[in-house]
Order: sequence, then C-alpha cells, then structure tokens
Amino acid sequence: MVMGLVLSFLLGSAKPISSLIEPNTIIIDRLEIEILGNSTVGEYTCSNSLTYRDTIYLNSNVKNSLKSEISMSNFGCGNRIMDKDLKTTVKATKFPKSTVTITNIKPFGTNYKCSLNFRITDKTLSYQNLILKNTKESLEGSVAVNFSDIELEPPSKMGGLIKVKNEFVIHFNLHKL
Repeated sequence: MVMGLVLSFLLGSAKPISSLIEPNTIIIDRLEIEILGNSTVGEYTCSNSLTYRDTIYLNSNVKNSLKSEISMSNFGCGNRIMDKDLKTTVKATKFPKSTVTITNIKPFGTNYKCSLNFRITDKTLSYQNLILKNTKESLEGSVAVNFSDIELEPPSKMGGLIKVKNEFVIHFNLHKL
C-alpha cells in the first residue's frame, strides 16, 4: 500500500519534457529540407531528413543560431532517375555537402523572423527577415530560388521534351522536441 502511494506520488508529479523547457528556449530534434518544383511533365519533390539536435535561446547572446551540413547524396526524389538527375544537377560529387545557417532568430508575433544562409555548390544564398511559421511541432520556412541564382542549369531529358523549370522552392522544417 505504501509502495503504491509512493509510486502514485512520483508518477503523478511527473511532467512531460515540453513543460520543463523554458519559454525562451526551443529544442530542435530533426531538420527536414524539401526541394519543390515543376517540370513539363508535372511537379516534383526531393527531400532530405536528418537527425539534428540543437537548442535555440531566444532573446539571448548565448546561442541564437543553427548550422547544419546536409549531404546532397541523401536527397530522395521518389525514383532513382530523378535522384540521379538531382545529384548531377547540384554537382554532388564535387560539392557533396550543402550548409544551412539560420541566425538572429527573433519572435515575430506568433512566429519567428530570422536570417538564412544556404550554401549549395560553391554559391551562398542569403535571405534576411525570413519568416519561420511556428507550429506546435515545428518551425517552417520557405524560399524561392532559381537554378540560375546558383549558376546551375535545370535538368532536361529526351532532347528537351522534358524540362525542369528554372524556379524551385526550398522548404525548411525544424522539428521541435
């Protein structure tokens, strides 16, 4: 009986980990990046998800940024031909890793605002005041990019009958713990 009361007391007072996290702290558990675009035969999505554990301290000089290297060979587009085309297009053998750096993360209403640097091949794309949508599960943001912005040619097949459009979207999803 006493053991049951002790167990009930201990378990009854247990709190979920999310309630133990300070309000100005966000713990990131996983990073997911999607490349979304269109071609003459339809839409495509290529994605890469990696375990990435980091902590963001808002309103602090301690650590208000995230930086991650992403293996370009781990992107999957749903079939081997598209996987190969993506790796060829982004020169994955010459530039096997891309880097995502998110800095200066600040509250912006119910969401967040940040600066983003995305290094792909030997080019860096920089965005200021990028909005990260805040949900219970994640922080999400998207940027529109042109292949020409990073001096790459969109892939084409069958003598140009199948062409990937120049513009695509990079969608970032920072999953919270």
